[in-house]
Amino acid sequence: MLEKSIGLFFFLKKPKNYKSGAKDVYLKVTVDGIPRELSCKRKWEPSRWSVDAGRATGQKEDSRELNIYLDTLQTKAYEAKRILLDRGKVVTANAIKDILSGVEQQRRMFIYLFQKHNDEMSKMIGNGVAKGTWTNFNTSLTHTKEFIKYKYKAADMNILSLDVEFIKDFYAWLRTEKKCAHNSAIKNLANMKKIVLDCVEKKWLVGDPFAGFDMTRTEVKPTFLMMDELKAIMEKEITNDRLVRVRDVFVFCCFTGLAFIDVRQLKRSEVVKGFDGEYWISKDRQKEGVLSQIPLLPVCIELLKKYENDPMCCANNMLLPVLSNQKYNSYLKEIAVICNINKELTSHVARHTFGTSVTLGNGVPITTIKEMLGHKTLKQTLHYARVLAVKTSEDMQVLKSKLTGTFSL
Repeated sequence: MLEKSIGLFFFLKKPKNYKSGAKDVYLKVTVDGIPRELSCKRKWEPSRWSVDAGRATGQKEDSRELNIYLDTLQTKAYEAKRILLDRGKVVTANAIKDILSGVEQQRRMFIYLFQKHNDEMSKMIGNGVAKGTWTNFNTSLTHTKEFIKYKYKAADMNILSLDVEFIKDFYAWLRTEKKCAHNSAIKNLANMKKIVLDCVEKKWLVGDPFAGFDMTRTEVKPTFLMMDELKAIMEKEITNDRLVRVRDVFVFCCFTGLAFIDVRQLKRSEVVKGFDGEYWISKDRQKEGVLSQIPLLPVCIELLKKYENDPMCCANNMLLPVLSNQKYNSYLKEIAVICNINKELTSHVARHTFGTSVTLGNGVPITTIKEMLGHKTLKQTLHYARVLAVKTSEDMQVLKSKLTGTFSL
């Protein structure tokens, strides 16, 4: 590929509302006939300037200093061209201007890149990106800003300063200052790593600084209800209408596996009659964007009918009276106390209960559960669907009856 020639020319430019006196010194960079102007951050008197030479005239000290500065800037412009060629980039007037003005360097500041990533992600909410995911990345960005300010007393840092020691220190800071659990701290680092790997891919970083850091998460056993606990909640006489509504939503999720955001956004058009003549939920999961198809059990159909003409549901175009997640979880704690459930009830407990006690515990194959939960991989489902000891015992009793009398010693 032939090298492109560039034209460099220094000139004086009138500032805004100029009447007389010194003018601004500018550099014009031209590549393929396309010019771009760059301020040299200097002023000079027109009477002491050579238009043809593009330099200050005279032998005074200030003239010599300006000309040395302009010579240095000219050298840097040619160096910028060489940098672009070495990187295999297209040489343009804009690209040279960006290097000289420091714009390219700004683009390699970590907080700048993190913010840019999050801004681009926000435009994709509802189109492949869940709002919750974007919120998590913003939280990670906030933590990163606070840590850089704490460690460097600065608002940003160059990506070249990222190393494994920085990551270790950040992890320790998240654990101690932010009181994050191990998995929560690792999640924040994983979000940061996405931006770092983008830099590695663009060859702005030679290697991955995370390569020397263990990102393994601690396995957390999810909380779920046994069938007798779920039955106790369903059969408990509750007189408080607010708690009755929260219980109904919770029970619906226990028998459908819907996450909080998915039941809150459930539309009438997503409850359809299937090929078998039964009612199904056919819905794209908000988090994964994966189609989730769930046959509705009688208790779920009963709950949908109960709130079919409910004023709150009709006013908010909802099928069930779902409150905010904060209020919902708060009221679930009250229900747990009333029903003598010694587990912390949350919106996610219902989803785990569906995957474990309701389905797997009653013989539904794990692959079927995966489809109903809307998971992309079986590994995700295994986190939700835990094999119960009672189920293991039942399965082995079946095997025992089949093998009895078949073998002998």
